[in-house]
Amino acid sequence: MNTENPRLAIVIPCYNEEQALPITANVLLELLDRMSADGLVSDDSYLLCVNDGSRDATWNTIEKLHATDPRLKGISLAHNRGHQNALLAGLMTSIDRCDIAVSIDADLQDDPEAIIGMVKKYRDEKAEIVFGVRSSRESDTWFKRATAHGFYSFQNSMGLETIYDHADYRLMSNRALKLLSEYGEQNLFLRGIIPLIGLKTAIVTYARNPRVAGESKYPLSKMLSFSIDGITSFSARPMRWIFMTGLSFLVIDIIVALYVLGSYCFTSTVVPGWTSLMLSVWFLGSLILIAIGIVGEYIGKIFIEVKNRPRYAIEKSLL
Repeated sequence: MNTENPRLAIVIPCYNEEQALPITANVLLELLDRMSADGLVSDDSYLLCVNDGSRDATWNTIEKLHATDPRLKGISLAHNRGHQNALLAGLMTSIDRCDIAVSIDADLQDDPEAIIGMVKKYRDEKAEIVFGVRSSRESDTWFKRATAHGFYSFQNSMGLETIYDHADYRLMSNRALKLLSEYGEQNLFLRGIIPLIGLKTAIVTYARNPRVAGESKYPLSKMLSFSIDGITSFSARPMRWIFMTGLSFLVIDIIVALYVLGSYCFTSTVVPGWTSLMLSVWFLGSLILIAIGIVGEYIGKIFIEVKNRPRYAIEKSLL
């Protein structure tokens, strides 16, 4: 570990961020200047922007910024591969070009000043993974807070070792990056993978800011999809729940069967229960469809994994 004068790479996944990038670049380059002047990082530290198949002029903006300041580097993926793959592409590109890497989104909602604290944790406490964790969610709406807390609580109940109120804002040492490169799954959920690496960790808290420009790239539908991917990539508990639910209904069926037989043998009339019959049929039918859907999620994961296709392809680079 080079803790005396580490070379820092700040990795920035970008999807349709032409409005935010010039602002983000100025803020982060100025931060690098201050950190270099204070002796926290080396003078050859840099930014690495990853264009994730953007539909706007994001790549053109990266080229212009690179021409102005070569410390801003970039790679462009040949196709939109999603935030997790874009982030991994940036981290793997920087793996032989840095001592430490910090990942941060281009909207600067994650306070860049927290990077100083992360580097100090790395230098002073020898922490090889430093998680950026939100200090509060007071700026969020009630719905956003409720869904976010539900997101983390549900994942933890499923057995995932996620960090509460941590997204993908973190520092990783070069050794941590190399260990990350050994994880070869196609269904990436870095928030679940990185805590499994097992090196010394630390936490830096920060207050979340509003976006500097542009619109959020993570609506509720994407968050739900992201949560499902994370759970099915790391836990088999949903399938176990299906089995336990099936056993529970078997017990209920036995009780109902005893009741029906008792009514048939010991009473003179049995009133047909059309309503209860229909409710039972619809309820069990829905349960079966849900169970098939959960099993299908796991089969789909297996289908994608066994193909072993490349997770991304780099079309252009400015390094």
